[in-house]
Amino acid sequence: MADTTGAFSSTYAQARARFLGAAADAGLPVESHAHPLPGREGEALAMDVVRDGPADARRLILLSSACHGVEGHCGSGVQVAMLRDAAWRDRAREAGVAVLYIHALNPHGFSHTRRATHENVDLNRNFHDFSQPLPANDAYREIAALLVPDEWPPGPDNERAVAAFIAGRGEAAWQSAITRGQHEFPDGLFFGGTEPTWSNRTLRQVLRTHGAQAARIAWIDLHTGLGPSGHGERIYAGRDDAQAIGRARAWWGGDGATPVTSIYDGTSTSAFLTGLMWNSVYDECPGAEVTGIALEYGTVPILDVVQALRAAHWLRLHPEAPAAQAEAIRGQVLAAFYTDTPAWQARIVGQAREALFQAAKGLAGLP
Repeated sequence: MADTTGAFSSTYAQARARFLGAAADAGLPVESHAHPLPGREGEALAMDVVRDGPADARRLILLSSACHGVEGHCGSGVQVAMLRDAAWRDRAREAGVAVLYIHALNPHGFSHTRRATHENVDLNRNFHDFSQPLPANDAYREIAALLVPDEWPPGPDNERAVAAFIAGRGEAAWQSAITRGQHEFPDGLFFGGTEPTWSNRTLRQVLRTHGAQAARIAWIDLHTGLGPSGHGERIYAGRDDAQAIGRARAWWGGDGATPVTSIYDGTSTSAFLTGLMWNSVYDECPGAEVTGIALEYGTVPILDVVQALRAAHWLRLHPEAPAAQAEAIRGQVLAAFYTDTPAWQARIVGQAREALFQAAKGLAGLP
C-alpha cells in the first residue's frame, strides 16, 4: 500500500508545494501553466503537469485532479502519494506505460474553496462545441430563483419551497435538475459557460503536447462529493460506445468487486450530464483508443453537498458577508468535498492505486 503520510493538504498552496516536491524527489520535470489570477492567499496559481515515462510512449495514463477546484484536496493527495510510490512507478515502466499527472485542472477553485472556475463555470460541463446550440435545462430554470436566495441561511419560505419540490418529485429529481448543467444563468450553480474556460483551453494544450504519440490512453479523473463516505465509484467516462464501456468494465470491474457504472444506463449515482471533460481527449488525440473513468469518492449525503454549493454561490454574490460567516461557508464547502481523516485518506489512495495498476495492465494487454 502507498504511504499517505504528508500527501494530503489543507490549502492549495500547500498541495502545490507537496506535488512539486514529490516530482523533484522522483527526478521528474514539471511543466507549469500559469493561471491569470492569484489565489485566495495571493499565491501564484497554475495547472502543473508531470510526465513519468518517455515522450514517445504509445501507452499513456492520465491521472488528473481538481476539475472541480475544492475536490483537489483529495485528488492532489492521491497524486502526491503515487509519485512517491516506487512500486507503482516500477510497474508502469514494466508495462511500457507513461503516466501524466495533471495537478489542479482548476487551481482557482482549489485555492478559493470553490467547485467552479474563476469564470463561475463548472469545468466538467464546459466541453461543448460552442458554435452549436447549447442544451437547455428546463428543470433548472424552474428552481433557479430558489437555489441562491437573497439571504443566507435561506428563510422559511425558501426552505418550504425546496422541501415541497423534493417531497413531490424526489431527491434524485432535485439532484438532476441542479447538477446536469445549464447555460442560462451565469451566476447560478453548475453553469457550463458560453465559451471555453481557461482550464478548458489549457487542458487541450496539455493533451495535444503529451497525447499526440499515444495509441492507447487511459484516463482516471479524481472527484469527490457523491456516494457513501470513502467509497470510490468508478464511473465510465467516455462516449456512449459499447466496446469502450466493455473495455472499461473489463479493466476496472474487478470481476464484479469494483463495478464500473455509467450515466448512459442509469447505474451511476451521477445524473446524466453534458459538456463533459472527456470530450477533449477525442478532439485533441483523435488517433488514440481512449478508455476512462471518473473515480468519484463519497463524503457526506448529497443534500448536504448541494446545500454547501448553494452557500458558496451565495457567498460569491455577497462579498460583503461578515468574515465569520464567509469562513463558516468555506468550511462547509470543504467538508462537503474532503474528509480530513487518516482512515478516509487511506481508503482514497488504496482505491486509486488499485485502479492505476488495473489501467496499466489493461493498456499493456496483460492477462
